[in-house]
Order: sequence, then C-alpha cells, then structure tokens
Amino acid sequence: MVGIMFAAYAARIDRDQPLSGLELGERPEPETRPGWTTVNVRAASLNHHDLWSLRGVGLGEESLPMILGCDAAGVDEDGNEVVIHSVIGQSGHGVGPKEPRSILTERYQGTFAEKVTVPSWNLLPKPKELSFEEAACLPTAWLTAYRMLFTNAGVRPGDSVLVQGAGGGVATAAIVLGAAAGLRVLATSRDEAKRARAVELGAEGAYAPGERLPRRVDAVIETVGAATWSHSVKSLKPGGTLVISGATSGPDPKATELNRIFFLELKVVGSTMGGKDELEDLLSFCAARGVRPVIDSVLPLDRAREGFEKMAGGDLFGKVVLTV
Repeated sequence: MVGIMFAAYAARIDRDQPLSGLELGERPEPETRPGWTTVNVRAASLNHHDLWSLRGVGLGEESLPMILGCDAAGVDEDGNEVVIHSVIGQSGHGVGPKEPRSILTERYQGTFAEKVTVPSWNLLPKPKELSFEEAACLPTAWLTAYRMLFTNAGVRPGDSVLVQGAGGGVATAAIVLGAAAGLRVLATSRDEAKRARAVELGAEGAYAPGERLPRRVDAVIETVGAATWSHSVKSLKPGGTLVISGATSGPDPKATELNRIFFLELKVVGSTMGGKDELEDLLSFCAARGVRPVIDSVLPLDRAREGFEKMAGGDLFGKVVLTV
C-alpha cells in the first residue's frame, strides 16, 4: 500500500505560460527499490531548471506528472542528516552503468515533496555548520558555480573574475565563492540595488551590463548568454577563459566575436553542474570558511507558486527555499 504525500509537480507542459502547468497537491509516496534510499525532505531550493521543466525542456509529456525540484537536504531512513547530489546515473550506482546521466525531475521524481528517493550513493552527510535551508541551496546553482570557478576557469587566488548577471543563483554563488577564495571579483547587473548587494557580498566593483571595466579579467563566469556575450569576450585578457553554464537571455548572440577569440587566444569552456566529489568539497569549503548561501526567501511548500512567480519575474537575489 503506497502512501500519499503533498508535492509541487508539473501536471502539464506550457512553453508560453509555464506556471499554468504547476500543481500543488497529493502524489504517491516513492516506492522503495534496491540500492536507493528515501529521504524525508526538510528543505528544497528552486532553480531555473524547474521553470524550464514546466516549459518541456528535458521533460516530455510521457513523464508527467513529475514532481519538480532537484535540490534538497533532509533526513535519511537511518536518521542521518543528508544533502542530495541531484545528478543520477553519472556513476552507475543504483541505476546500472549504461544509464545516461540526468538531473532529478528529468527521469525521476524530484524534491518538492515530503519524501524523495535517490540512489544511496547520491547522499552526502550534511555539515552540522549548515542549516537544512542553507544546505539545500548548494547541489545545483552553488555546485555549478564551484565547478565553473575552480575546475573550469582554472583561476588562482589573486586572479580577477567577471561575473555577469548578479542576482541569479549561479552568479551570486560565484561572487561569494570567488571572494572567499581570494579572487578579485567584478560583477554586472541591470539593477542598481543588485549591484550594491554584489559589492556587499565581496565583489570589488559592480557595473551596468556592457559598461567598460577598470581592467580586463582572467576569467568570465557567464550564465546570461546572448545579452552579455560580446561584453564577456571583450572583458578578457589575452589567453583568458570564458566559462558558460547557461543562457537565460537566449543562446544566440548577435556577434560571436570570433576574431577576438582566435586573435587573443581566448578559451571558451562549457560547464554543467558538477560531480559528487566537487559537492563534497563545496560543503567542506562552506563549513570551514563560514561561507553561506545567499537566500532570498524561505516559503513553506504549500506556497511554492509564490516562489516560482518570484523566480520567473527575476525579482530575487539569491535562492528561494521551500521548507517541508
């Protein structure tokens, strides 16, 4: 007999009005399966991935209804406080070696529910220094930023980094992590209040999009895409690295700046999420250095729609967290 639990889920796909497909209500509790563990969710955080899912990106009609949410922290069946690494199938653990990697909510039910089940391999101990709400912010946006900076940008303490689009989850994480690691961080935002907040979080300076910077940088952290691409390329020192993990303003810039890329020997590196070992390092870094995720707002799960609306409107700085 499968129990019932409360969840926020995609009931329909709507490319133009994604929130019309979001439902809040009862769903079956996850069934047990070999090699998997069920976690009682205490906190889960929103990502743009959840909005894209409602638009049908990475989620087909045949998989509906799908509980949304890829990030969570909670308590496992043995009473341990855990953080979920949301990439399934990366390792073969719990799913078999041939399964392609996916993020929770693409093939498997997500975390915006009272319970979620994942391969046992995907669980990491939650550091006692972090609250459930803080820990729930780390596995997607913060892990993405960590990998972009420390694995793919190849920067060292003292190097300079431009972070485009302060306010978004990945960009905010990159500012905080970069400053904590001794990087010289510059940031951009259209919004004056967000520019001020970026400086509070450790950026040396914050500028309007496209504004000339005081100096060129060693690396650019790019999640905005078309709107900032040209500025990103022009802001790099010769031999610099542009790391891109998203394109919230669209994937097709008007000018690709190819001449500048080859003449200055710039590197363009794609980056997606991160590995379990990187999440482990990120959790350890936050615990050791007192780094805490920037949380915009905390809402109970039954007010998930408000959180989605906030994210869809871009009216936030940091993460929206849902508590169960």
